[in-house]
Amino acid sequence: MKTDVQIAQEANMLHISEIAKGLGIKEEELELYGKNKAKVSLETFDRLEEKEDGKLVLVTAINPTPAGEGKTTTNIGLSMGLNKIGKTAISTLREPSLGPCFGIKGGAAGGGYAQVVPMEDINLHFTGDVHAITTAHNLLSALLDNHLHQGNKLNIDPRRITWKRVIDMNDRALRNIVIGLGGRTQGVPREDGFDITVASEIMAILCLATDLEDLKERIGKMIVAYTYDNEPVTADQLEATGSLTLLLKDAIKPNLVQTLENTPAFIHGGPFANIAHGCNSVMATKMSLKLAEYTVTEAGFGADLGAEKFFDIKCRFADLKPDATVIVATVRALKMHGGVAKADLAEENLEALKKGFENLQKHIENVNKFGVPAVVAINKFPTDTEAELKLLDEKCKEAGADVVLSEVWANGGEGGVELAKKVVEVVESKPSEFKPLYDVEGTIEEKIEKITKEVYGADGVDFTKKCKKQIKKYAELGLDKMPVCMAKTQYSFSDDPSLLGRPEGFRVTVREIRVSAGAGFLVALTGNVMTMPGLPKVPAANRMDISEKGEITGLF
Repeated sequence: MKTDVQIAQEANMLHISEIAKGLGIKEEELELYGKNKAKVSLETFDRLEEKEDGKLVLVTAINPTPAGEGKTTTNIGLSMGLNKIGKTAISTLREPSLGPCFGIKGGAAGGGYAQVVPMEDINLHFTGDVHAITTAHNLLSALLDNHLHQGNKLNIDPRRITWKRVIDMNDRALRNIVIGLGGRTQGVPREDGFDITVASEIMAILCLATDLEDLKERIGKMIVAYTYDNEPVTADQLEATGSLTLLLKDAIKPNLVQTLENTPAFIHGGPFANIAHGCNSVMATKMSLKLAEYTVTEAGFGADLGAEKFFDIKCRFADLKPDATVIVATVRALKMHGGVAKADLAEENLEALKKGFENLQKHIENVNKFGVPAVVAINKFPTDTEAELKLLDEKCKEAGADVVLSEVWANGGEGGVELAKKVVEVVESKPSEFKPLYDVEGTIEEKIEKITKEVYGADGVDFTKKCKKQIKKYAELGLDKMPVCMAKTQYSFSDDPSLLGRPEGFRVTVREIRVSAGAGFLVALTGNVMTMPGLPKVPAANRMDISEKGEITGLF
């Protein structure tokens, strides 16, 4: 079997202007980045404002395992399958981060014969959006430290600066650092640290902004520190709003590429799926809804994180109404949730599959809580047995969910035709009754308890002493009437990554609440969620290379 990068390199890509033309995007609205990538002008929104929206389909998944689920691959394959059956469809995805790409996770361009291309460009520097966010974020850091050095007119307490620096790389050595050493002319010494760029609040803002003015307004509201009097200090107070927005003037425009079968794809924005909402940009999604009959989008990690945040944060802010949800699962991953070790997944094990199905069943129940019809896509692997596939089909039907076998990894759009037909059938026969899970006017505690009890299945929530003080302070500042973005392990419904399947009898501990005032949500931290990942013992970067002729190997 060819590698993903080999398949991508053999793709017969159309000039991106041809892809744009097929969508009805005008030549003057296209900003080319070579032959295969382009940004679409914001003027396109104005022209299409009165056009009716197409259908919106969310692709999500069970809690991820080392066995693999294939959420992005299914998204891309479904969009190609929809085009195969005569529907115009666009795949809308997040941009990959260089950190995971060179670390352990790999890129985020799909796999096998369901990929977006040019895969190498998308997984590397692409159109420079992530670099623009890195620069804007670090400009604010520089302005903040310069303010301290030049007299600290705003009375900022250096011990209460919440704005770290960022870099788009996994580098654990930068998590906690000391800056300003070397004498008076080198700045004010203080503790600092780095997050990965996709964890920047600016990334979350870029993905929630509805236009350039909204972007600027949100940036100005970002809280970067607190004064000695315990009052928040914003980017606006540091007079940084204009320059930061200026650096993002191109990054805000959606990126247009294509799949291996020349289906259009918008790849734009990439917020961390733990401490942010983990969805591609509102602007790319809304533009896609105007241009195609079906927009196929996705949200990071399992449905307990990605889908919940998509529904409660992105859809709430952008006034989106999803028409259907596809929940991706594999026999292998469900057996792992049922207690099977990774080395034994190739062996048939119906009992473990039955036990692991409880994880999928909970995700189906959760999607139904939001009033959105669910379709289960079983991403087929060669090791799946007929008995296992039959059992999974029966269990899904017992749970009241439509289920389809997906073979997009091996067969591309053709392998997604049945899934596409089922999605269209569900959209046309089961009208969505979408509604968010909670009212933002509730208290912070009420919103967190609603999510943990109803979505995770927890018995309750424990707030640390530090957390209770923060909740009280945010309420006093009027920052409590916002959605809550849960920062939790992706591997389990609980805050303990070792509790697979559908755990019961557990409580969730919230250790800290952070405010993302510009993005417009509160972040509740549980467990040991890292905002700066580290590299594994053998990083993926060690296996990558490029030949004299420019041929890339090892990228996946």
